[in-house]
Amino acid sequence: MPLTLPWPALINAAEIPSPALLIDEPRMEANLAATLAIAGSPARLRPHLKTHKLPQVVQRLVQLGVTKAKVATIAEAELAARNGIHDILLALQPVGPAATRLAMLAARFPALRWSAIFDSHDAVRAILPALADAGAPPLGAWIDLDLGQHRTGVPPGPIAVDLACEILRHPALAWRGLHAYDGHLGMPDLADRTRACNEAFAPVEDLARRLLDRAIAVPALVAGGSPTFAIHARRPDVELSPGTTVLWDAGYASKFQDLPFTPAAILLARVVSRPTPDSICLDLGHKAVASEMPHPRALFPAIPDAEPISHSEEHLVLRTTLAPQLPPGSVVYCIPWHVCPTVALHQEAWIVRDHAAAERWPIDARARRLSI
Repeated sequence: MPLTLPWPALINAAEIPSPALLIDEPRMEANLAATLAIAGSPARLRPHLKTHKLPQVVQRLVQLGVTKAKVATIAEAELAARNGIHDILLALQPVGPAATRLAMLAARFPALRWSAIFDSHDAVRAILPALADAGAPPLGAWIDLDLGQHRTGVPPGPIAVDLACEILRHPALAWRGLHAYDGHLGMPDLADRTRACNEAFAPVEDLARRLLDRAIAVPALVAGGSPTFAIHARRPDVELSPGTTVLWDAGYASKFQDLPFTPAAILLARVVSRPTPDSICLDLGHKAVASEMPHPRALFPAIPDAEPISHSEEHLVLRTTLAPQLPPGSVVYCIPWHVCPTVALHQEAWIVRDHAAAERWPIDARARRLSI
């Protein structure tokens, strides 16, 4: 299992300020290769950039033949545009200033193919003045479908058909297709996940037929996230948008043992105190590791009995029988449970090659704004 793979101690750990985010480049490359193998072709991939937010990873995807991407923020959209992605989908309905900023980006990079998801007639109409003011080319519009997560989107039925007709009425918009995200389908058992995924996707296929009956062809369909990536890959005409596969994490590695990815992002922390004979305090607070879920928020391969006692802004206290072997200053490595928000907490990532932190990559799109 990936979580049991040893993390080699850095030969230059003494030079790395803690807490630090490390990315093992060979593991990341292996994850990218596995992603491409599952997809079958880079043409089928529209990877989500929200996990890593790194220009170097975007450039690597482009080198591997990827031309499309999905993003969650305007900053990620600009990151994609600057680094060779030709087809950029904003997977968050553009409202408020985001509509103006997206239109400005589309006007700045008119040779690229820009699009966004919509689940509201009001949002469709509201973006039209922004596109006109910016002098932007027609913006691609996808219908965002709710497959049961009840977070965004419309049900794949008559409401979606009406929304497609609304999009087609506006020359400033270009009809792109259907966006079907099923992030709530996190069953650890592959058979259960496959069954739930297929059941959730069936109404999407039915909607595509309904639209065709109305003489509205569906140019493309984007489906799934990382947990259902390999399931949707069996559908020949679907674009795939995994994001976490590039770095993976302890949460997904624990749940989805059928997927061939290995955690490539590790946190380096130090013992800053040993408050009791059987506990240690690390400089790994809420500001260094994602803390939106209950513990464990990180797994410690070299401290298998680590038990979280308290967690605050700058500190994580663990109970462990190994405490006597870990005096203050000791380096400790851990795998974040949820890598996406963990990356966003760090200004830079240290890239590990040959057991050494060899290079620092600024995490550009952790910012909410790059230039627009």
